[in-house]
Amino acid sequence: MNIQEKQLLAGRFPQNPIIQTRDIQPSMPDMIVECVLNPGVFYFDDKTWLIIRVAERPAQREGFVSFPVMNGDGKPHIVEFRKDDPELDLSDPRMVKYKGTTYLSTLSHLRLVCSDDGIHFYEPEDFPTKIFGNSPLETFGIEDCRVSKIGDTFCLTFTQVSEHGVGVGMMRTKDWINFQHDGMILPPHNKDCAIFEESVKGKYFCFHRPSGLDLGGNYIWLASSKDLLHWGDHTCILHTRPGKWDEARVGAGAAPIKTSKGWLEIYHGADFNHRYCLGAILLDLDDPSKVLARSDEPLLEPLEDYEKTGFFGNVVFTNGHLVNGDEIILYYGASDEVICGATFSIKEILDTLT
Repeated sequence: MNIQEKQLLAGRFPQNPIIQTRDIQPSMPDMIVECVLNPGVFYFDDKTWLIIRVAERPAQREGFVSFPVMNGDGKPHIVEFRKDDPELDLSDPRMVKYKGTTYLSTLSHLRLVCSDDGIHFYEPEDFPTKIFGNSPLETFGIEDCRVSKIGDTFCLTFTQVSEHGVGVGMMRTKDWINFQHDGMILPPHNKDCAIFEESVKGKYFCFHRPSGLDLGGNYIWLASSKDLLHWGDHTCILHTRPGKWDEARVGAGAAPIKTSKGWLEIYHGADFNHRYCLGAILLDLDDPSKVLARSDEPLLEPLEDYEKTGFFGNVVFTNGHLVNGDEIILYYGASDEVICGATFSIKEILDTLT
């Protein structure tokens, strides 16, 4: 598939990027919004909604690096190191490593916005629009929310980050005003959790991504549950592929789409240069642990300037979409800095799978 064919398969919004850092006000006057990225997506109250990850930090002063960490009273406190300290490692802009301890360079929370046309978004007045980490497992923030609607309930799975590790949290709501907090449902190290929106043979299923260190790797796993809280029957269903666009890590996007051919899941993959692209897999309808087909080449890769340059460049990353007949309306983060949209045809994606 050449570049022109890839551009045609993914119908990027002409308005991209549709949300930038300047469009989002910081949560506190002394913070600066560094990134808006990776929204969960849902339809509610006749509107398209995004639950965005917003990453903030204080203004940086010359010769120092500073970043926020949540404390016990629900407010951030600022940690600061001198840049000329030989024990400071700033090689990855997403992290601050100091004396064997890893911190995040920004603190993330979730922000709710809505739109009447799916392109122009605003913060609603009658809903709580900011969701912050407030537990000992969220002192470094909450990230990358995925939304699955099961019956009349929206299930939100998101990444909880703290000095204890990275795990999957969940909360539930029916009205986006009152929330039930379920705590951590998958312990560290785990992320990229997306729950299927309907049961299969009486069981709920979810994708998740534990990370192996010496054995294993960053692979996609499947688990099942009777109650959405206690997950078992863990099965590894998708490995990385040496020498390909997804050679270093793979992870699920949003809840899979049910088609006549199987469950269609759009996933992200990255190479060892940290270049993130999107592809797809097709799973058996009756047994989602069976992978029937997989993208050989990416469906969406960083080709536009806003996808290639930014806070962390060469990244396209999705955890949310809407489906309208054959059309997938996919929202994605680009370069860890802006939010964009693209449309796909389900049939065209299925035709590319091998």
